Amino acid sequence: MKIPSIPGFDQGAIEKYAKNAGWLLIARVGSLGIKILIGIYVSNYLGATQFGIYNYPLAFATFFIAAAALGLDGFVTRELLRFPEQKNQLLGTAFILKLIGGLAILPLIYFAYQILNGIKPIEASFSYVLIVSFTGIFQAFNIIDSYFQSRTQGKFIMSVQILGNLVSAAFKLILILCGMSLNWFIFALLLDVILLAIGYIYVYQKNGSSIFEWKFESSIAKFLLKNSWPMAFSAILVSIYMKIDALMIQSYLGSKEQGIYSSVVQLSESWYFIPVAIVTAVFPAIMNAKRDDPERYQKRLQNMYDLMVWISLSIAIFMTFASPIIYHLFYTPEYWKASHVLSIHIWAGIFTFLGTASGQFLIAEGYTKFSMFRTGAGALINIVLNVYWIPEYGITGAAVATLIAYFCTNFMVLLVPKTRPQGIMMLKSLFLITLFEKIRNRPRSAQS
Repeated sequence: MKIPSIPGFDQGAIEKYAKNAGWLLIARVGSLGIKILIGIYVSNYLGATQFGIYNYPLAFATFFIAAAALGLDGFVTRELLRFPEQKNQLLGTAFILKLIGGLAILPLIYFAYQILNGIKPIEASFSYVLIVSFTGIFQAFNIIDSYFQSRTQGKFIMSVQILGNLVSAAFKLILILCGMSLNWFIFALLLDVILLAIGYIYVYQKNGSSIFEWKFESSIAKFLLKNSWPMAFSAILVSIYMKIDALMIQSYLGSKEQGIYSSVVQLSESWYFIPVAIVTAVFPAIMNAKRDDPERYQKRLQNMYDLMVWISLSIAIFMTFASPIIYHLFYTPEYWKASHVLSIHIWAGIFTFLGTASGQFLIAEGYTKFSMFRTGAGALINIVLNVYWIPEYGITGAAVATLIAYFCTNFMVLLVPKTRPQGIMMLKSLFLITLFEKIRNRPRSAQS
């Protein structure tokens, strides 16, 4: 199928990378539809209170699981692009490091739970949190994803994700039909990660490679840890400013309100796969342009910002008007009040889309420490606003706090002279200035 030309974009670059992006988007769209449908069934089946308890372990453990990943996935992808001949050493070393990280977080999670439970009793039992925490161990196999990303083989990622989500959805549907308790749904959260790990191992072995060829090398381990720690810390901070509102709502308002808010987050953040898929697909193109043609590098970044705004803005407008219909058609009445919260929270996606793209620039330029700083500042802003607004305005206050925090995090690049041009580029995309420029210059072909 011929891909239509887009004003301002190089057709050759589009043809080259659209296939990989297409596979990734097909996988994520399939996963999106499955997850939304089964998520609605689960939320209605459990009810708002139990749905809040169901989501609490995910929110609680996510900070530690992010730490266990050590920020290695993206960095290993970059190193595999640079040194493909060291595949077994890089993958093997990263796998062992992530496995150790997954084991190390378990006692930390126990102590953190006991401290918070001592301050205010937590409705979700520690056994639920512990079960979900084991996902930090199985996520070590996700390093295989980095290998396929470096080779732009999105079709293998697609097959794993779609099949895994189909099996997971079928299992949860069986649980609902059989009238099973909340305990089984907690186990299903761990099953999701196990299925993904098995799938990655299978496709990796099927394509002529073997995990038994992986090798751990201490020198590579030191190199990876030395260079990836800012991204690891940044990932922790990202999880804080994306998930802290769920914990704070549970603390201030209880599990029922947290369950209602979780339905909002589920619908709003389900779209966040799109920028990740696009950035993953075009990462090699951006790196090649940076090396070979600085002018093309800047144009590709601008084009990526434009694309992120066009997609996210379309989603935000659609969901704003559709949110009341979605809740009244698919959710039980106790969730209906969340429709206006969704119409606020969905706009944070614009800054998430742009933030994912600008994060690509920060990695390419080596500004990993600044990336960590801006994420930390965003997390702090979110926490402070939640402290004041959740008790006063409930889950609506949490949604507004998220929107403001995401905006501030994204445009902190304007504060640093070296990154300020990127901030200006994002503003031009955000206010559709470049869109009108592309329309005006449509007759002329422009390199991307």
